[in-house]
Amino acid sequence: MGGDPLVAAVRSGDARAVQTLVDKGADPNTVDEHGTPVLCLAVDAFDLPVLTELLSADRPVQLNRATPDGRTPLLRAIDRGACEITSVLMSSGAYPYLRDSDGRDALELARHWHVTGAESELRRRSGATGPVIRRAARDGWGIECEELSLGGLTVRNGHAAILTELEPKYGIKPSFGELLARALTEPDIDQPVWPATTFAAHERDDPALRAEAAALRNRPDPLERHFGAQVLRLALLFDESDDDSFERPIVDLFLSWAAEEEDPRVMRPLAAGLADALDPRAGQALHTLIQHPDPEVRRWALSGLASPATSGDPEALAAALACTRDPDAGVREQACRALNGSPAAADALAACLTDEAEAVRVMAAIALFVRDDPRGDAVLRDLGPVEQGSPYFADFHQVWYHHRTLSTVD
Repeated sequence: MGGDPLVAAVRSGDARAVQTLVDKGADPNTVDEHGTPVLCLAVDAFDLPVLTELLSADRPVQLNRATPDGRTPLLRAIDRGACEITSVLMSSGAYPYLRDSDGRDALELARHWHVTGAESELRRRSGATGPVIRRAARDGWGIECEELSLGGLTVRNGHAAILTELEPKYGIKPSFGELLARALTEPDIDQPVWPATTFAAHERDDPALRAEAAALRNRPDPLERHFGAQVLRLALLFDESDDDSFERPIVDLFLSWAAEEEDPRVMRPLAAGLADALDPRAGQALHTLIQHPDPEVRRWALSGLASPATSGDPEALAAALACTRDPDAGVREQACRALNGSPAAADALAACLTDEAEAVRVMAAIALFVRDDPRGDAVLRDLGPVEQGSPYFADFHQVWYHHRTLSTVD
């Protein structure tokens, strides 16, 4: 079966070909010449787009089918440390209680990797004694991660994040201190364990836990302060209350905290929280933070000023216009987004059409397109078809559903 077109498309990572084949009736449960289902081949390749196409086939996919080595797609994903693939399989109905050849179910397998450590487990499985090769990667959701390879085996460092996501499904609720300790084992706050543990802490929706997060403000370790700030920022982001009784105390804390915080890693969730807040007092702080030396802080501050800039607030509009000349391309891109609905920004957006960064040119062109200004149309045409997986896919909805059409944009 090695010559099967679907097997070949999955192995080559061609999501469009996979979609075409399954739409024409190819069986998403096809196996290769070794008896391995194509779903597992996608898991082994960390290929979320291909996996998504297989899962969306009209014919039911056998999510819990074990491979010849006894592992289901879910157990393979956990073995690989693939956080986003594990999440997608779980949300698609994969059964976590099936066991591998060592008798471990999903939770036990994730815990084993977490406790043993990825490098130690790679050495045990491969028997290799050489150095582990490490490289930076991004998962299918764009989250930074690290790949570790040894003896022909490759995994990602998502096992602690997977364990954290699985525990509530088994009725396990680690304490705030346990979640914090789990995050602190990884010094890079962009790695998967950080969003997993901070979200798990936030999801408890417990005032006592939020008090523990707030108390981290005074810790000397900036990683601890970042953890506390991020948990509280998530509380603001997902707040659905109708009054300000929940938001106001957190905004009070963030305003005073941001005024004295020096570490940019901590300032990012503080700026994000103030940008998300509906409290008008946050606005002045955002105008200050838009001058912050850290570009990510500036991007968050600018996102919070987008609505007043669009509404014509002079100070917010001036700040956004100034940011179209920021030295950081990400800030310039965010400025184009912030100016999308501002009638006074057309010429500033047009000036961004020659920016050295493609994303800035594209965001400026979209903002001009939706106001019926054709000056950016050539930039959009040069992109060609924008498909799912493109960094511009979500923004292009403004183009596709606008009354004016761009003939070469599907």
